[in-house]
Amino acid sequence: MIRRLAVLPNPPLLVPELVGGAVEETAALRSACVGAARELADSSLHWVAIAGDPSGRGTVGPDISGTFRGYGVDVPVALSAVESTSDPDLPLPALVAGWLRAAAGAMTVRVELVHPDLAPADCFALGKEFAAEPEVGVLVLGSGSHRHGEASIGRPDDRAGPFDDGVRAALAAADPEALRDLDPALAVELGVDGRAAWQVLAGLAEATGPWRCVRSELLVPYGVGYHVAVWETGA
Repeated sequence: MIRRLAVLPNPPLLVPELVGGAVEETAALRSACVGAARELADSSLHWVAIAGDPSGRGTVGPDISGTFRGYGVDVPVALSAVESTSDPDLPLPALVAGWLRAAAGAMTVRVELVHPDLAPADCFALGKEFAAEPEVGVLVLGSGSHRHGEASIGRPDDRAGPFDDGVRAALAAADPEALRDLDPALAVELGVDGRAAWQVLAGLAEATGPWRCVRSELLVPYGVGYHVAVWETGA
């Protein structure tokens, strides 16, 4: 039975070696993410991560390792604490999942990838399939809009704030219906890459609930919305 899950972003800037002189500026986000990952590890040392990736539907690991070399520095990561096979082309969500696993002291993480444009109904159905997982921790990876204010990496958009405020409210209320109702077209316009993973979460949560949120936070460094939340089963 799935008893705890964590919702986290997966930007490379979580990894200190990749941000150079911006380590202090990104410390609050890093601390929040590692703290939530450790809460997940307290529940289970074996994880399933769900994330969007342009490669589409696929499964990675947990017997795989890789490196952040493609993001500027050769920082090795592994999806398991035991011996693994190297893959130089691991997608970013798998790299971040492996980094979080090690930072939290978990044993393994298997990464389930979905296409970022997967239709909400298909995301929801896939989440119901994942609900049959045995006792594991679930890690849901994805970021909010990159269009918050003048500091944003995308063109500023006044809709970014209300969108991410809505996501935060849904996560804080452990409300799968609100996540299921997120507008995929608006998410694309706002540069949101977490929508599909959050809607997979909605299907999983509806099939395994009730849930309650024990931590919810929205951080917006560099104009990007990063959600950090931890849910526990209410059963």
